[in-house]
Amino acid sequence: MLVTDINNVKIYNLSGGKSIPQWLTDHKQKKASKKNADGDRHIELIQDFDMPGVASCISISPDGQYILATGTYKPRVKCFEVSNLSLKFERCFDSEVEKFAILSDDYSKLAFLHADRFVEIHAAAGRHYRLRIPKFGRDLTYHKPTCDLLFVGTSPEIYRLNMERGQFLLPYTSERATAIDSITINPEHQLICVGTQDGMIEAWDYRDKKCCGTLDVAANFRNTNGVVAATALEFKNGLTLAAGTSTGHVLLFDIRARSPIATKDHLNQLPIKKIRFQPDQNSVYSLDAAMLKIWDETSLKQKACIETRSNFNDFAHFPGSGLFMFAQEDVKMLPYYIPSEGPAPKWCSFLDNLVEEIASESVQNVYDDYKFITKQELAELKLDHLEGTQMLRAYMHGFFINIRLYNKAKAVSDSFAFDGFRKDKIRKQIEASRPARLQLKSALPKVNRELAQHLIQEEHMSNTKRSAIAKGLLGDDRFKQMFDNPDFEIDKEAEDYRLLSAVLKRADRDKARRRENVVVTALEEEEGKSTDDDLYSEKSESEKEEEKDESDEEMDEDVPVPAKLKNRKANERRNKSSKWGAPADQEADEDAESGKKVSLTIEEGANFDIIQPAKKIQSVSLGKRVNKLEHATTNVLFQNGVGRREITFTTTGRSKSGKNGQDRERARYQSELKKHKEERRQVIRSAKGVIKKTFVKKH
Repeated sequence: MLVTDINNVKIYNLSGGKSIPQWLTDHKQKKASKKNADGDRHIELIQDFDMPGVASCISISPDGQYILATGTYKPRVKCFEVSNLSLKFERCFDSEVEKFAILSDDYSKLAFLHADRFVEIHAAAGRHYRLRIPKFGRDLTYHKPTCDLLFVGTSPEIYRLNMERGQFLLPYTSERATAIDSITINPEHQLICVGTQDGMIEAWDYRDKKCCGTLDVAANFRNTNGVVAATALEFKNGLTLAAGTSTGHVLLFDIRARSPIATKDHLNQLPIKKIRFQPDQNSVYSLDAAMLKIWDETSLKQKACIETRSNFNDFAHFPGSGLFMFAQEDVKMLPYYIPSEGPAPKWCSFLDNLVEEIASESVQNVYDDYKFITKQELAELKLDHLEGTQMLRAYMHGFFINIRLYNKAKAVSDSFAFDGFRKDKIRKQIEASRPARLQLKSALPKVNRELAQHLIQEEHMSNTKRSAIAKGLLGDDRFKQMFDNPDFEIDKEAEDYRLLSAVLKRADRDKARRRENVVVTALEEEEGKSTDDDLYSEKSESEKEEEKDESDEEMDEDVPVPAKLKNRKANERRNKSSKWGAPADQEADEDAESGKKVSLTIEEGANFDIIQPAKKIQSVSLGKRVNKLEHATTNVLFQNGVGRREITFTTTGRSKSGKNGQDRERARYQSELKKHKEERRQVIRSAKGVIKKTFVKKH
C-alpha cells in the first residue's frame, strides 16, 4: 500500500507494492510474491483485478455489487463480484470497446459500443444480439422511461434504438454540429444534452422531439487556438450541468443562463474524459489523461489529485464513499481510497481499520531478480547470441536478463579485473607495513588536506558551536575514512563542485577582506599606543623621517602585507600632520601664491565642542543653563580680489569650573612629562648616531 499526502488529504493506493515481471509463468509469479518481504502487508482488494494489456473502460452496477471493466488484448469484458472479491465471468469480443452501458441494476443487461460500428447486447448468459450503426460511435447512454438506447458519434445525428420493440427510431439531427463527442440525460426532467465537436451544448426534449436550447461553450475561450470541443457532460441535479472541454477546462452551468457559473482549469491542456459529482462533500471529480482532480464546487479550490505513470482512460466512483477504480494504459486497474471523501463501502469496510494500521510504503518498480541491459552491453558481455531465446526478454531499447546470468557473464568477461584488484590490495598492504624512509611529521592528513586545515582553524575559533562541530568531525571515527581513503578525495573537477565554485570563491574573498580589516585595525591600535622610543627619543622629527624613508626604500620588497598597510597608514598620517601642522608663515606664503587672503579671528576661551554639551544640558532648565554656560563668539574674515566676506557664529562652551580644572590637570601632566624627559636625557645616551657616522666615514 502506498500512501501520499496532498494538501493534508491522505490518498491510499491499494495496489501499491513491488512489481513482478509479467512474462513469468503463474507458478513463478506466485513464488516471487511469496519471497517478497512486504508480502504480509500487501493488500489485494479484488483478486485478478487487471487486464492482459490495457484497460479502456470501467463502471459500477447501479446496485453496487458488480464492477465491469473492458480492455485488450484480446478485447474482453470482466465482471467482478464485490461480495466475493473475485472475478465472476470474462467474455471476449471481436473488436475493441469504445464505451458500454449497464441497462439493468446488475450485470444481466449490457450494451457495448465497439470501434468497428457494431453494437452488442448482452444478457446474463452471454451475447444476445449484435447490430450495426451507420457511423462510428463515440458515446452512448440509456433512456429508461422510453427504453431507448442513444448513440452519438462522427455525425450530427443522435441514433435511437428502442430496446422494447427492437428497432431503430427516427434519429434527432443537429443543424449546427458536425460531430458529437458526448451525451448525458438529466435524471430529474429527462432532458437530453449532447456536447458537439464545435463547442456547443444542445438540449433535446423527448416530449417535443426537437432542440429546445443551446449553450455556447467555445465562446468562453475565444483566445484559444483551434476549436474547443465539449468532450464530457454530467448533471448534478435538475439545473446544474458540468461540461468538460478539449482544452482541459471544466465549466459549471446553470441551464437557465448562458454564462458559466464557474470555470476550473486543469492546467495541462488535455481533454476532459469524465466528470462526476459528490454532493455530500460538495466535491467535483474531473478526469483527464494525466490525473484526477478533486476540487470544491463552490470555491474551486483543489482538495487533492491522483496521478499515475500511465495515462488514465476511465474511472468509477462508488457513490457516497471514498473508493475509486481507475482504468489506465497499463495492465493493472488501480483502486484508490480517500477517507476524507467518504467511508469505505460495506463490502470493504475493513479498509477503514487497515489504512490506520499499515504504514506508508514506497512503490518499488525495479525487478530485483532481473537487470535491464542495452544491446551494446549485451555485445560487450558476448551474449548477443541469446537474442530470440527465452534467456532474454526484449523491452524498449534493450533486454531484461536474469541477474545471476548477468553476474556470471560479467565475471567471465572481466576475468582480469580481480587480478588487478588483488595486486592493488597487496600494494596498499605493503605500503602500510613499510613506511617511508623520511618521516615528515605533519598534523594534516594525506587526503583532503585543505578540508582538514579548515577544520583545524575552526576548532580554535571563539565560536563554540562551530568549534564543537569541527572537533566532532576530526575526532569521530566514523569520519576517519574521509581523511585516509583516497576514494573520499574531493573532486574539484566534478560538475557539482564547479557549480559551487563561485559561491566558495566569494566566501573566501569575504573572509580575506574581514581578516585584512582585523589586521589593519590591530595595527592602528598599536600605532595609537605610546612607547618609550616615541616619548624619549633624542632625535628630532626630521632625523626620524629620514631614517624611516631609508628603511622603507631598503625593505619595501621584503615587507609583508600587514606591514605595508601599516607603513601606508603612517605615511598618510604624516602627510596630514605636515599639511595641517605647517607653520603660519608657510600658510601665509601659500595663500599669497594662490591669490586668496583668509584671516581667522577667534576669541580667547572659545570652545568648538557643540554636540557634547548639547546632550548634557538637554535636561537642565533654562535659568541654570544660562548661569552655568558661557557663550563665545567667533569671527572668520575672508578677503580676496572679489570682496570682503565675514562670518560670525556663536558656540556654546563649558562651565568655567570644569574648564579651569582640565587646564590645571593638563599643565601638571605636561610639567611632569617634561621633567621626566630631562631625567632620561641625562641618564640615557644614544649610540645610533655614533655608529652611523663611523660607518659612513669608513666607506
